[in-house]
Amino acid sequence: MTAAEPTEPVVHIVDDDDDLRQSLRFLLASVGIQALDYPDAPAFLAEFDPAEPAVVIVDVRMPGMSGFQLQEELAGRGYPAPVIFCSAHGDIPMSVRALNNGAVDFLEKPYEPQRILEIVQRQQGLARERFVADAERRDVLRRLGELTQREREVLRLVIEGMASQAVARRLGTSVKTIDVHRARIKAKTGADSLAALMRDVLTHRIEV
Repeated sequence: MTAAEPTEPVVHIVDDDDDLRQSLRFLLASVGIQALDYPDAPAFLAEFDPAEPAVVIVDVRMPGMSGFQLQEELAGRGYPAPVIFCSAHGDIPMSVRALNNGAVDFLEKPYEPQRILEIVQRQQGLARERFVADAERRDVLRRLGELTQREREVLRLVIEGMASQAVARRLGTSVKTIDVHRARIKAKTGADSLAALMRDVLTHRIEV
């Protein structure tokens, strides 16, 4: 593994074939792509940085945890990296399963060098977008975590398009109280306006 500071999303290669991992790492390095490799899924899970933008290339069949099981684990953690599957024994049902579960591509071994380079470089662009969006979503969630339950109720109704008067009637309180809640929501979340906060919530499809 190389310790150089990446200028692009790193590529994680998870495969129990030592020779393949080494040759793929060298191929990627030849065009300036930083790649880290792991002999199995547990080794990857123990070492990878979930906050670092990345692309994952994973073999389907590995001892212990399979590539599909690793994909499920990463999805459960909300890890946004694009996942590329590879297999020396791939078939249509296997590739359909991988893609239906969120993989971005499915490759057969042995790799065609130029094709995998093009795929990886394209997915690095997707990785940048996904990790930026994920960081923004986590920031919105963190800010919403500062709100009380009643403030969340008020925000939810405002997002539904209700004015302060209607919110007050729905919650059985005064307009003045709702306006106080609105001001506190804005202050606690550091939002420039409630409209901006609403946009962030809707953009990232967050349940308030």
